[in-house]
Amino acid sequence: MGKLTGFKEFPRQAVTYRAIDERIGDFDEVFGSPDAGHLRRQGARCMDCGVPFCQSETGCPIDNLIPEWNDLVYQDRWREALERLHKTNNFPEFTGRTCPAPCEGACVLGINEPAVTIKNIENAIIDRGFAEGWVQPHPPAVRTGKKVAIVGSGPAGLAAADQLNTVGHAVTVYEREDRIGGLLMYGIPNMKLAKTGVVDRRVDLLRAEGIHFVTGADVGRNVDPQQLIAGHDALLLATGATVPRDLPLPGRTLNGVHFAMDFLTANTKSLLNSALEDGKFISAKGRRVIVVGGGDTGTDCIGTAIRHGCAKMVNLELLDQPPLDRAADNPWPQWPIIRHTDYGHEESAEKFGADPRRFAMLSKEFIDDGNGNVAGLRVVQIEWVKQDGKLQMTEIEGPEEVIGADLILLAMGFLGPESYLADALGIERDERSNYRAGHGGFETSIEGVYAAGDCRRGQSLVVWGINEGRGAARAIDAYLKGESSLPAPGITLGAAAVG
Repeated sequence: MGKLTGFKEFPRQAVTYRAIDERIGDFDEVFGSPDAGHLRRQGARCMDCGVPFCQSETGCPIDNLIPEWNDLVYQDRWREALERLHKTNNFPEFTGRTCPAPCEGACVLGINEPAVTIKNIENAIIDRGFAEGWVQPHPPAVRTGKKVAIVGSGPAGLAAADQLNTVGHAVTVYEREDRIGGLLMYGIPNMKLAKTGVVDRRVDLLRAEGIHFVTGADVGRNVDPQQLIAGHDALLLATGATVPRDLPLPGRTLNGVHFAMDFLTANTKSLLNSALEDGKFISAKGRRVIVVGGGDTGTDCIGTAIRHGCAKMVNLELLDQPPLDRAADNPWPQWPIIRHTDYGHEESAEKFGADPRRFAMLSKEFIDDGNGNVAGLRVVQIEWVKQDGKLQMTEIEGPEEVIGADLILLAMGFLGPESYLADALGIERDERSNYRAGHGGFETSIEGVYAAGDCRRGQSLVVWGINEGRGAARAIDAYLKGESSLPAPGITLGAAAVG
């Protein structure tokens, strides 16, 4: 806990973003720089709650020791806070920036007061650790002689690589893109997660600890997975859920309709390669933009298009507008299904005078300008009604509306992993097309081949990727040695012990 009466004395004050008119002029991180005094006061709000739901159950999937490092920050014992943080989280600089913070939704103080700013404190601890030089490479003293191949360098792949390397296994990570990081590198834009200063910094540390990285290695296409199995003692698939959900309406093939990830990936590549000078990206400059989908990816598309200099922004969401406060059927400590306003919404509202979101909108047709280019999207308002305990969608009678647009970005989530690697290996998949492997054991239908992350459990959060990578590493370590000393994450969430 923090200060005994801290939650009474100090109001919640989240770390503010940089000013909107400043940050939309660049792709630097949006986050401001809080002083230590502010963070100590916020850490002081962590109360003696008895049962810290923030670190278990509906809170943190990796069981972060949140009350402990809140208290250490309050006491100005930052290096000890960092040690506590790294006990459960390999990459707090990733979760501190990108996680929606289910821990805060489960904070006991949040029952009747604003929750502790857990995410801000976590991010500050790791950033200070790097700034002070406390985060240093620690290669294992002894190697086991066992070799592990990991396919995919996103949160799950990197977490597994880090864990397996600490116990002495030789780990090689194969990534099909030109840079290491997977979702962290190309799925999340630079203004939310800096590539050179944050992602590359951690990858360089892992490399210094002895992990080998291979880029341009598209396993199942230009790398034979059978050769990986033959040349290693275990293989982990951490390829992510990269098949986007499409919107198969009339006019879908028109120029100017793109998947969100194509838009974001091309932008980040061009930004890193040439500061957007090479023109090898989908520009929103001067264009009327519609983003279909209201999640984090949709917000990232909004923020990117704003920075390009788009002429108009509309964000369509299929579901109703959430309430400002928890509904009766959404009690604590569940994740609060309330209206969240993210950085992209704020920026669009500042630039165009209104929140870009329109709720309960159903898309019907992409409009052709007569030359094969998209000119708009035909939509209709819908109503959601609960029938027999399930929400049912009905169209509201009235004229359909055409929203003019020159660029439409589809940000409606992901369906699962691409099939070619599973086909090449012949592994079983579940009814959702994910690689079939149970949580806790993580082994696929092929002995010695494991799966973790979004490719196993479906599209999820970065923190769940870390959970899965840590769990798979423990399972692989036990397979290679007969038992494992690595921690088993998420036992409170039903994960089985291994070894």
